[in-house]
Amino acid sequence: MPTDIVVAQTTIDDEGKAEALARGAVEARLAAGAHIDPPHKAIYHWKNEIQVEREWRISYKTTRDRLPALAAWVASVHAYEVPQWIVLPVDGGSEAYLRWVAEETADR
Repeated sequence: MPTDIVVAQTTIDDEGKAEALARGAVEARLAAGAHIDPPHKAIYHWKNEIQVEREWRISYKTTRDRLPALAAWVASVHAYEVPQWIVLPVDGGSEAYLRWVAEETADR
């Protein structure tokens, strides 16, 4: 059953920057919470070269209503010229958790 909850993800090349991106979104109530995954190796094309970098992935839990504001905030503070930004729908979950996400991101 589809919900109004989504998980939005970005990556960054520094653990401190990852924490700042996660904390800032939660403090602003743009996301109810965020996870920072351990560093992983990213291999990608950039400016006609293969890049190999260490990156941390930040996964934000938010609502579809708050998603535009979260996306705009991340774009305004992110260090990358073209940051990863993908959104994954949440097709289900515990009612209590989904309600918590909705309550924590509600306009106050």
